[in-house]
Amino acid sequence: MVLAAGGSSRFTGGAKQLVNVDGSPLVSIAVQAALDADCFDQVVVVAGAVPLDGVVPAGAVVVQNHNWADGQASSLQMGIGVARQRGAQAVVVGLADQPGVTAEDWRLVAQCESDLPIVVATYEGRRGNPVRLAVEIWDDLPQEGDEGARALIRRRPDLVAAVACPGDASDVDTVEDLDRWN
Repeated sequence: MVLAAGGSSRFTGGAKQLVNVDGSPLVSIAVQAALDADCFDQVVVVAGAVPLDGVVPAGAVVVQNHNWADGQASSLQMGIGVARQRGAQAVVVGLADQPGVTAEDWRLVAQCESDLPIVVATYEGRRGNPVRLAVEIWDDLPQEGDEGARALIRRRPDLVAAVACPGDASDVDTVEDLDRWN
């Protein structure tokens, strides 16, 4: 699942999901990395503030979060709803504004052999995305607000395993961040 519904409130250059990094829209880079991991039954993109038609790579499914302005939790819950309908036992969640998260990062998190219900990518010892969430903790995820799984991870560190990843979880929140990537 790639969360791409936000309104880009800190980004003054328009809809950040659509800005180019090395010639590709930011959201398409994130989605393509998830697709290239080649270990998911389905890649779901949660859209909201910005229409993503024609931007999301083929092979991904776009769902619209009409409550995107309520915060990231609403987008996470939208994706969890899709996963529940499909009978999934886990989801791997990433963000649309992290062009340095690679297919290998997605794969390492998805395939981590841990009995813990949450698996978090780490980059040089710092936690980042993507994050794998097992079905048994979905009801414990925030229902509202602008935080996703991070709130549960803080509250229940005993449920979390970490996996070292080679990518870069830096995100694009500002035009200056974008300049660093281009």
